[in-house]
Amino acid sequence: MPRLKFEPLQNYPFRTELQLYTSHINHGNHLDNAQLVGLASEARLRFLRWLGYDEMDVMGAGTVVGDQGLQYLSEAFHGEILVFEMGTADYNRYGFDVCWQAHDKASGRAVARGKIGIVLFNYQERRPVELPDAVRDKLEAVQAG
Repeated sequence: MPRLKFEPLQNYPFRTELQLYTSHINHGNHLDNAQLVGLASEARLRFLRWLGYDEMDVMGAGTVVGDQGLQYLSEAFHGEILVFEMGTADYNRYGFDVCWQAHDKASGRAVARGKIGIVLFNYQERRPVELPDAVRDKLEAVQAG
């Protein structure tokens, strides 16, 4: 299987900062891979709220993560502040991808890139929900700048 590689988006309309704490660091004295998934999830929640949505309310639908992947570009260490930049791409019948990249605030060093596949979901009926045109239009407009 080839290695995962994510090309950066042309535009990342959202940015948020997350500091690395002791709990984010593993025995190798750098950012733990599972903790990076959690940090990207926190950034994703902030991004959705910035858009005027919430994980449980995107025009009445909830969200679930359908898939996700990440690519490390360098190590990150305790005390650093990671700047997560986020945008959207690959809109489909039931959702879209949140594409992200993270870098160290102080040095600008690229740390990681990835994507999180969001599926809109009806939790009462336990089934996917189609992406409303109004949501797609908003995401595309925000992404276009």
